[in-house]
Amino acid sequence: MSVVRYVALGDSQTEGLGDGDEVSGLRGWADRLAELLEMAEPGVQYANLAVRGQLAGQVRATQLDAAVALRPDLATVVAGMNDLLRPRFDAEATAAELEAMFAALTGAGARVATLTFPAMERLVPLARPLAPRVPALNARIREAAARHGVLVVETYGEEVVVDPRLWSPDRLHAAPLGHARIAAAFAHALALPGSDRGWAVPLPAVAPARGVRALAAEARWVAGFLGPWLGRRVRGRSSADGRVAKRPVLGPVGIDRQAGD
Repeated sequence: MSVVRYVALGDSQTEGLGDGDEVSGLRGWADRLAELLEMAEPGVQYANLAVRGQLAGQVRATQLDAAVALRPDLATVVAGMNDLLRPRFDAEATAAELEAMFAALTGAGARVATLTFPAMERLVPLARPLAPRVPALNARIREAAARHGVLVVETYGEEVVVDPRLWSPDRLHAAPLGHARIAAAFAHALALPGSDRGWAVPLPAVAPARGVRALAAEARWVAGFLGPWLGRRVRGRSSADGRVAKRPVLGPVGIDRQAGD
C-alpha cells in the first residue's frame, strides 16, 4: 500500500503510555508503526492526535475533524477501553462512536485500521465481572468495520496478548514489548514488506506467581493503580484533563531507533 500521510486517533495506548516517559517522551505502538511505514516507504508524514483518558465519544468530538482535515492515506482508530471500564458501559453506543469515525475517515478516502481488545480479566483478575463486555464490544467493532471496509487487527484470543510481560505494572497500558507487538500486528495486517505473524508468537514460558506472592502483587496493584484510578472517578477527574495531542500536525517520522526495540 502507498502511505504518505498516516494519522493516529485514540486514547492512552495510541498516545504511547507505558513506552517511554514524560521526560524522555512517549513512543508507543503508533510511533513504532509509523517507523515501520517509513522503512517501507520513505517520506511518510505522521500525526498522532491521541489523548489519554478519552472516551470513544471524546475521541470523535476532539480528534475526528482534525484527522479528516489532514487528509490521511492511512488512519488508525483505537478507542473504547476507557468506556468499557465505566460503570454505565454501553457496547452499542461505544461502537456507534467508533463507526462514525470509520465512516468519516473512509468517506474521506483513507484506509482505516482498528483492533479488537484482549480478555482483560486474564490480566486483571479483579475485572472478571467486566469480562462479558470485551467480546460484546469486539463483536460490534467487527460488524462496524465490515460495513466500512475497515481493517481489523485481531488480538482477542491470541495467547501472547495476555502475557503480563507485554504489559506495564498498571496492567492497562502496554509495556515497550507490548507496543512493539501491536505495531508489528498492524504492520502484518497492512502487509508491509518483511512483516509476518511473529508478533503473535508466545514468549518462553515462565512459572506464574502463586500463593503469597500472587496476593502481594494484587495488593500492590490495588494500592498503586486501582486506588488512584477510583479516586479520579470519585472526584470527577480524568487523565485527559488539560492534555493535548503530542503530534497534532503532520511531520516526518524521524526514525532514530530500530522500530523493534
